[in-house]
Amino acid sequence: MSTQRVIVVMGVAGTGKTTVGQLLAEALGIPYAEGDAFHPAANVAKMSAGIPLDDADRWPWLDAIGDWIRNRAGLRGGVIAASSLKRAYRDRLRAAAPGAVFVHLAGERPLIERRMAERKGHFMPTTLLDSQFAALEPLQDDELGVVVDVSGSPEDITERALAALRRLPIQEN
Repeated sequence: MSTQRVIVVMGVAGTGKTTVGQLLAEALGIPYAEGDAFHPAANVAKMSAGIPLDDADRWPWLDAIGDWIRNRAGLRGGVIAASSLKRAYRDRLRAAAPGAVFVHLAGERPLIERRMAERKGHFMPTTLLDSQFAALEPLQDDELGVVVDVSGSPEDITERALAALRRLPIQEN
């Protein structure tokens, strides 16, 4: 697998995007970025108040992530965790780096809700999980990416992701 790839770890809140993203970056020896850090303060305030973001809220966030992806493409690559729930969001990121690869962390709602409830210090409340699942548009056949089940330990999930990524065709960023 090319370590020049830019990998976007996507999925609803609570799937382990941050943890798995960090482990993937470490395993591949490439930089990691946390997509939540790209949110404007107004977005964080909305989500903290239990108000789902709308597309108008997400476009500046996606553009900031797109800038990071564009700057990593063709260099050493990188991994970023970003929900990327809708096809339009992923298309916007691919416009910045056409070779971006998506790792969709997917799982059953009860497992994800339990994990969300157990985490400490995150601004996203479990009350927004329904809106996340409602917005989710799974990867389509023409999108470069893999779907990885989130059951098991973060290390298990990461190993499944690495194995799936190794099976993808190599494409230029």
